[in-house]
Amino acid sequence: MSTNGKNENGGSRRTEKLAVARTAAAAGSAAESAPPALGPLSDDLPASRKVFLVDGDIRVPAREIALGGGEPPLRVYDTTGPQGHDVRTGLPKLRQPWVDRRAARGDRNVSQMHYARNGEITEEMRFVAVRENVSPQFVCDEIARGRAIIPANVRHTELEPMIIGRNFLVKINANIGNSAVTSSIGEEVEKLQWATRWGADTIMDLSTGPNIHETREWIVRNAAVPVGTVPIYQCLEKVKGRAEDINIDLFIETLIEQAEQGVDYFTIHAGVLLRYIPLTARRVTGIVSRGGSIMAKWCLAHHEENFLYTDFERICEVMKKYDVSFSLGDGLRPGCTADANDEAQFAELATLGELTQVAWKHDVQVMIEGPGHVPLHLIKENMERQLAVCHEAPFYTLGPLVTDIAPGYDHITSGIGAAMIGWLGTAMLCYVTPKEHLGLPDRDDVKTGVITYKIAAHAADLAKGHPGARDRDDALSRARFEFRWQDQFNLALDPATARAFHDQTLPADAAKQAHFCSMCGPAFCSMKITQEVRDYAAAHGMTDRQALETKMAAKADEFRARGAHIYEPVPDGERLGE
Repeated sequence: MSTNGKNENGGSRRTEKLAVARTAAAAGSAAESAPPALGPLSDDLPASRKVFLVDGDIRVPAREIALGGGEPPLRVYDTTGPQGHDVRTGLPKLRQPWVDRRAARGDRNVSQMHYARNGEITEEMRFVAVRENVSPQFVCDEIARGRAIIPANVRHTELEPMIIGRNFLVKINANIGNSAVTSSIGEEVEKLQWATRWGADTIMDLSTGPNIHETREWIVRNAAVPVGTVPIYQCLEKVKGRAEDINIDLFIETLIEQAEQGVDYFTIHAGVLLRYIPLTARRVTGIVSRGGSIMAKWCLAHHEENFLYTDFERICEVMKKYDVSFSLGDGLRPGCTADANDEAQFAELATLGELTQVAWKHDVQVMIEGPGHVPLHLIKENMERQLAVCHEAPFYTLGPLVTDIAPGYDHITSGIGAAMIGWLGTAMLCYVTPKEHLGLPDRDDVKTGVITYKIAAHAADLAKGHPGARDRDDALSRARFEFRWQDQFNLALDPATARAFHDQTLPADAAKQAHFCSMCGPAFCSMKITQEVRDYAAAHGMTDRQALETKMAAKADEFRARGAHIYEPVPDGERLGE
């Protein structure tokens, strides 16, 4: 499942062969638990087909939805990746020729930011320019100034490049990964495939259970989207749960291990400084970030500054060798609305801004992680502060959840905040599932979380006036007005659910031609009535307004002809209750 060959960043790729060997140790159980391939896209996304947009030697996937009513197909962004491949061999290595070409030149810093700052438009930049319908030069400029990133480790050659930045489509991330209690490698690969089928733009493998390395290997080899991790989790596994035994050398070793596998971005909690920890003492929920709590415990155990902060430049050396992007972690994020926007949160944010400039000195790409739990009226301040102190590096937020009263529905409480902060400028939203705070999400939870966050991201794109964002809304609205039920279902983010809800009350095939639904019935459908007005106007050579005025005048004449009584006498036998 690993790539072969040599390059500047791999040599004989002995580490990658080690990864294969370690994966082989779990091959029996992993192969048995490997999920069956998902059914064809048409099972979940009817009337859709894959198409490719071509720019020279670049072929960019998209999805076309066939429509009726004389409408042309609608083309939408596609995250599903290549279909029909055996998970045991992984996906095709799309980027291998691009990476090999640059490696043959002897490039030592291989980051997209480094190339952009030197005026070189890479294949990855051309790829995302086609995806986003912008010019390659615009992509290059945004990356050069640090306002956007393309997470694209040179070892993740299966990747279909994407871009994260506030001047592009708002992206969403789906968290997967096992725990010490539940899940298997096969289940996590299935979650990856399922999440990207429904629109996840990136995946984070947050495994904390057994076989962390092997789980990650299977995920990366089968991911056409960027994969992120939190390396401190694996460090904690290596020291058998004793946070105080972690050190910078172990951390660097772990970074290299994961970078060799192809991880595209690392969450690193380098902003949790010793002096900030006391600021959390009066919080309702204290430190809720796993990575943040690990680093806080280390700092207090040694009474020393966070080694991720003091040795940050050593970390940068690894990042630029593989083009792994920083996702600078919000280890002191608020875990409830009562703790939002406090001194600890904003102190850490300022430090992340400082570290952003250090990373940029090395031409390493950076995005900034954000909260968390924030009530609606405090969300704007989060966005404004982040832009100011983090120099417009992309913001990547979990929600935020705008209230704490809805366990089991936190995909909704967070989706509300996500739509708002996306509108204000957040570049990527980390999904929340219904299981948040309650348990490890399963396949159904993953789908619900992804769909919820696709809604939030799309709402933000609409509010920002992103070019073409409204095309799908308009197509679905026309289908709805014209009672093209099949098109309504097929244009939906989740066609099967839309169809199932309709068919609960009107299951017959004939109902797919009806000009009403079970909500209003045939006599009270506002759209049907509107169409009748339009038909009347057309038949009498009137505008819609003239037709309405004519009908209203006729009703007024009828009222006067009946005596202009506000109340009419009720015939005997028809009184209420009789």
